[in-house]
Amino acid sequence: MNLTIRAGVVTSLAFFAANGWAEEGMWTFDNPPVKQLQDKYRFTPTKEWLDHVRLASVRLNDGGSGSFVSPHGLLLTNHHVARGQLQKNSTPEHDYIANGFYAATPDQEIKSPDLEINVLISMEDVTARVRDAVKQAKSAEDQYKSRQAIIAQIERESQQKTGLRSDVVTLYGGGEYWLYRYKKYTDVRIVFAPEQQIAFYGGDPDNFTYPRYDLDMALFRVYENGKPIDSTQYLKWNPKGAADEELVFVSGNPGATSRLDTVAQLANERDTIEPILIKRTNDRIATLKNFAGLGSNQALEAGSRIFNLENSKKVYDGRLRGLKDPAIFGKKQKEEDDFKARVMANPQWKAASGNAWQEIADAQKKAVSRVKEQFFRDLDSTLASYAGVIVQYVAEVKKPDGERLPGYHDSQLESLKFRLLSKAPVYRDLEIATMTGALELSLSELGASDPFVKAVLEGRTPTQAATELVTATKLTDAAVRQQLLDGGEAAVMASNDPMIVLARKLDPMRRELIKWNEQNVTSVVQRAGEQLGRARFDVYGKSTYPDATFTLRLSYGQMKGYPMNGTIAPYKTTLFGLYDRANSFNFQEPFDLPARYKEGKSKLDLSTPMNFVSTNDIIGGNSGSPVINRNGEIVGLIFDGNIESLVGDFVYDIAENRAVAVHTSVMTEVLTKLYGAQKLVDELLNP
Repeated sequence: MNLTIRAGVVTSLAFFAANGWAEEGMWTFDNPPVKQLQDKYRFTPTKEWLDHVRLASVRLNDGGSGSFVSPHGLLLTNHHVARGQLQKNSTPEHDYIANGFYAATPDQEIKSPDLEINVLISMEDVTARVRDAVKQAKSAEDQYKSRQAIIAQIERESQQKTGLRSDVVTLYGGGEYWLYRYKKYTDVRIVFAPEQQIAFYGGDPDNFTYPRYDLDMALFRVYENGKPIDSTQYLKWNPKGAADEELVFVSGNPGATSRLDTVAQLANERDTIEPILIKRTNDRIATLKNFAGLGSNQALEAGSRIFNLENSKKVYDGRLRGLKDPAIFGKKQKEEDDFKARVMANPQWKAASGNAWQEIADAQKKAVSRVKEQFFRDLDSTLASYAGVIVQYVAEVKKPDGERLPGYHDSQLESLKFRLLSKAPVYRDLEIATMTGALELSLSELGASDPFVKAVLEGRTPTQAATELVTATKLTDAAVRQQLLDGGEAAVMASNDPMIVLARKLDPMRRELIKWNEQNVTSVVQRAGEQLGRARFDVYGKSTYPDATFTLRLSYGQMKGYPMNGTIAPYKTTLFGLYDRANSFNFQEPFDLPARYKEGKSKLDLSTPMNFVSTNDIIGGNSGSPVINRNGEIVGLIFDGNIESLVGDFVYDIAENRAVAVHTSVMTEVLTKLYGAQKLVDELLNP
């Protein structure tokens, strides 16, 4: 279980200036960067333009973004975003990750077992309502409880009134609260995915680098009531793409940034959180690679998790390098000093917010005291996670909505149960391996006397405990999980399933840690963060953007190369470069090509643009976002950032920070000439 030190709260720095900051910013759709766009590009997005882009953009609960690209529910995203669903549908006989997939007819499309699509329908400012509910509370903990209760009430009332998924989003560290309403779709079917070798060409060595040569794309179709949805708000396909230095936009759901965190929070990230994340990730990668080496079936089972963890490892390494860079950290210190000086110079602002920085710093010190419990009391097991959620679910739903743990409010239960009752396969041998590895790490980091370790092991070795728990549980069956939910607390308390029995033992420890964190960290940081959020508006107004929250944002930029390794990286690459890179490495992994690319080279126009870079400000979660021109046409598909972008969690640098995308030209080129998917191309070009 991971209770983050950041606690999801941001604070305010003098990071922003009232004038434009080059292409920086992940802007909410209620507050687009109109002045910057007009000043630099003589372009002003209309309400109709913004509404069209918003309704064509989607969020995937697997952690990425996407867009509708035809009026018939066709949805474009990345292969690496779709990979989890491809994995869940793959078998040793049908490895859709390695070999790709194409449904030539609707009846061949494959249902995704647990993919949820969200389309942002409306946004409503509920700041005043949240603040009114909190203002009578005195202590930080009471304010936290009042805030959670009113947010749950707002979400519940909205969902009951509209039938839409309703999420209250905290922006500017509590400077604002917005109610986002989403149309939700859960019947999502796989239409096309290329081979992993071309989707992730160059493997881990090329990950977060540029120039690149990846066909990191996948297509789904979204259904409702058994029919493709009428997605009339879709992005028109522009096969020519965008020219060098052309204005382009990215509409997607960046996951999280820490650009507005205080220096104390960033120091804890640098000294505590990132090193722990790297250690735990390295350990998990080693466990999974050992398991994958046992055979082809094991490699298939573990492949997606290895891919995701190696990607995360590179992110953590990059973030830590950035935080250790004296220039970057010095810049953050200077920004905070400037903002703090402005607040302290105004008696009213000082009285309202002057203590906030110290309160946050004190909370960080407390959080560090229990950080190992937060990160290493973890079983790294899908089955154990199912059990933990079931045990908490039956207890939480008995409480008034506003008093429940986060994640168990009425407005969240439908999505929670959708994932909990997924019929995706759970591999017992993989579960034993990952749980064994997690327990060995827990034992090493926490010691044999830790209550969590003692409760799980009960005198057994990690291997023995994991084997016995995973082998005997029946939670691999979604019907069993459903029965436990339906039976409520009585059924869960009476269950002798070993995973449920263990979850019951661990639940008091988990709740104690959650409660401790709320009292000592989350409530304090939220109150102080809200104070600084208000101060930030006082000092700088609203000519700024909030930190990322995995909600829909708009960024703008230019198609543009950058200086690299003493030379210049071009704004685009081509199919010529793909084949040159393969030849340069003698077609050895990870620079080999799928057979159809070797055999079909002569069919292709090798001058076709393949990937490109732009100055758009993106972060993890933007994967699958469309790149759009000023006409609202799609010209590319975000799939990565360059290595210089990894510090983008904290700062943005237009000189070298680049978003990396797949060009629309290469997608239609290979769909037509290598995959025989003319029907798909016709739908894209002539919908």
